[in-house]
Amino acid sequence: MPLSPANRTAADSGALNVLVSTPLSERNRAVNLDPVTPSVPAVERALAILEVVAKSRSGLTLSEIVRELKLPKSSAHCLLLTFERQGYLQRSGTAHRYVCGVKLARIARSVQEGVVLRERAAPLLRDLMRRTGQTVHMAVLEPDQAILIAKVPNNTAPRVATWLGKRMDLHCTALGKCLIAWLPPEDLEAMLRQQGLLRHNENTIVSISRLQRELTRIRETGYAVDDEEEEIGMRCIGVPVFDSKGRVNVAVSVSGTMQEIDLPRYQELAESAHNTAAALSRLLEPFEEDWPARAPATAQSPPKSSPPPQPSGVPDSTA
Repeated sequence: MPLSPANRTAADSGALNVLVSTPLSERNRAVNLDPVTPSVPAVERALAILEVVAKSRSGLTLSEIVRELKLPKSSAHCLLLTFERQGYLQRSGTAHRYVCGVKLARIARSVQEGVVLRERAAPLLRDLMRRTGQTVHMAVLEPDQAILIAKVPNNTAPRVATWLGKRMDLHCTALGKCLIAWLPPEDLEAMLRQQGLLRHNENTIVSISRLQRELTRIRETGYAVDDEEEEIGMRCIGVPVFDSKGRVNVAVSVSGTMQEIDLPRYQELAESAHNTAAALSRLLEPFEEDWPARAPATAQSPPKSSPPPQPSGVPDSTA
């Protein structure tokens, strides 16, 4: 169930504690960072301010921040003013104590919810990998890209060059096409007008009219295909995950080489992925409140008898 305001405030506080519980210096040591390229001192000071404010229970004044971090007062004031103007910090009460702003809380909650969603989805994604023998991905829709939030590799198969947090174009990946196929036409048109269609190789769809025909086919068949459109030699079959309101903010895919995912396997893999997506949709309700309040273009169930798309080696008579 969606979180109540009181529980959401507690969740925001908990999420912020997760983000700042480990000092920045310790996080840097835990990651194999480039020892040659120097860090940016101004950014380090800004992050230190966010951390010390987030850890405080009742906020901090400018003087307290300067004393705690041993910063020049003028530099600290400029950074705090910038954070306040951008909504990351705000001043509360007559004491002008700086506390975390709405935007920072929203980012923290988004990170925490992404972790929770990934953890809840993990057993279902692992099961899909075992049933199909292919690497499994899950992505969410950002304003202009698909963001990979989960990956379950098949370690006995050829390696798929993806990673958590990878940003993927929406027009040339199976995940991305699933995420935009059910967008309202006006939202899709605005996105395409702003982003354009970047060509990755000769298989990438770079025509808006062809992409629109492809999205229509996805709505009819219920699944999308990346047929070497982003990376030569690789194919992906993706399916949408509908929430309770018929929106698509999450998608799941299976990925492999051209030899692993050939035309006869399209329907089999799509049906396996659909079974996983149906189970995932029941996990989404607690996360729906923070997703865009848009209506889907259509929420009808796709017919399973629809013909699969032709692979890239077969001419498209409608292109």
